[in-house]
Amino acid sequence: MDTESTHSGYSSRSGRSNRHGERSRDRHKGGSSKDSSRSERSVVINPPDTPSQDSPVHNEEPLPGEPSAAADPGDETQDDNWGETTTAVTGTSELSISQEEVVGLGKEIQDRTQGFRRYLPLAVGSCVGLLVLATPLVFLLLPVVMWPDRLQACGAACEGLFLSISFKILILLVAVWALFLRPSRACLPRVCVYRAFLTTLTLLLTMSYWLFYGVRILDAQDEDYHGIVQFAVSLVDSQLFVHYLAVVLLELRHLRPCYSMCVIRSTDGETRHYNIGQLSVQRAALTILEYYYRDFPLHNPALLSASKHRTAKHLAGLKVYNVDAPGSTAAAQPSNGNQSRPMVTPATKRKDNAHSELYYEEADYERRVRKRRARLVVAVEEAFTHVRRMKKEDENAAPSDIMDVREAALAVFPSMARSLQKYLRTTRRQHCHSMESIQKHLAFCLVNNMSPKAFLEAYLAPGPTLLYGPERWMADQWTLISEASVTSGIKEGTEFLLKCLDFSLAVTVKGIPYIRLTEEYIDPKSHKFILLLQSETSV
Repeated sequence: MDTESTHSGYSSRSGRSNRHGERSRDRHKGGSSKDSSRSERSVVINPPDTPSQDSPVHNEEPLPGEPSAAADPGDETQDDNWGETTTAVTGTSELSISQEEVVGLGKEIQDRTQGFRRYLPLAVGSCVGLLVLATPLVFLLLPVVMWPDRLQACGAACEGLFLSISFKILILLVAVWALFLRPSRACLPRVCVYRAFLTTLTLLLTMSYWLFYGVRILDAQDEDYHGIVQFAVSLVDSQLFVHYLAVVLLELRHLRPCYSMCVIRSTDGETRHYNIGQLSVQRAALTILEYYYRDFPLHNPALLSASKHRTAKHLAGLKVYNVDAPGSTAAAQPSNGNQSRPMVTPATKRKDNAHSELYYEEADYERRVRKRRARLVVAVEEAFTHVRRMKKEDENAAPSDIMDVREAALAVFPSMARSLQKYLRTTRRQHCHSMESIQKHLAFCLVNNMSPKAFLEAYLAPGPTLLYGPERWMADQWTLISEASVTSGIKEGTEFLLKCLDFSLAVTVKGIPYIRLTEEYIDPKSHKFILLLQSETSV
């Protein structure tokens, strides 16, 4: 019943106690019909995940998408008997768990699962690598340990094979470390098909050699030690060929571009195009994310609020009339079609002037940005000029009076801090740069004797996402949404979505067309011409 009352949003008088019913009847016995109808009005209760009037506030402003208290029309006509007509959810059980605790428990389990999935491929690869490297050595040691008296003497050719197998195992160890034992760059939703195939092939190859070794050498106690060494060498050669196959499938196959991928950011429409080779959907998504942090400018939600403010300003100037309201009978009477004309005319005028308002708003914004930029450039140039002058004076000063670079940055920063702060606020990028990061960048420019333009380049234009700290990326975890299987290869027309907390990346795959190149021979004599000079000409 509690659940139903919470999500349905109203309470019935039949489910109440007799005491409350009698008190309600006594209270409304002498009331008007308006008061009685108002007492039976349903009350909606917002679930915990929907915004209410007491919505959270971020930086003294309500969060986007949440209604403000002033815009709620129900405050003026609130029911007087709200305490009796409102269903409240109370937690009286000692074993109850809050929603925050449930979310925290789920997040803790998810973190443990992610850590397990992150290190599981590395653990499996390490075990398979140890098995591959230890098997040839065990093949050579078991006959020496189990039947040493019956083995034939190992000649010079056999000892040469020892040298060969030692270097091959060393090369294989370095190759396995370079290809398989690298730290993972990301946690993919599914297992890589080629890695699973190569791991299975390696295990099958090793088990086949073990079966042959157990039947033909261990059971028969073969006395030809030279043949046993050659058998171990053949195993190492087979493992080297498997590693070569791994290099082809994992590193070389996708180097040839076959597809062009169009990546569009959902909020601001920022678009990039990339050429990739034969990859699965999840590997292509990982490649797109690596390119995203390198090429896409930092996502700035503050720049997206300008259109929302303009829309709110446009809607605030419109007057809305409710012709069906009980107190508006005079306004609801038709007058030969003239009733709707005063309501439509303001909207039409504002719609016609919307482009002019947008034009002047953008022009005013560009003017303010140029003004703030000019002041910032002048302030930074004066600060750097002062630093160079002080540097020349420090050359003749005593060693104890010489100022450190960080101290110089701290001394110079206040002269440009106000101009920089105003510029960042005007361009709505003040949250991207902290005071500590700006001072560190200033000290870096002073140490390397950079120009003021080099210092300003990091603030005059938004840089790539990777240039800022991880706390500015606003994407802790990405979700891959694809109709096709994520382990299948991409092809012409493949579409998938990479979604994070605040925005998403829509990816469309197009095939690179087959290019047919033909040659056309041009006779060199066709380029020759004769210039006839006459006495009348000016040449």
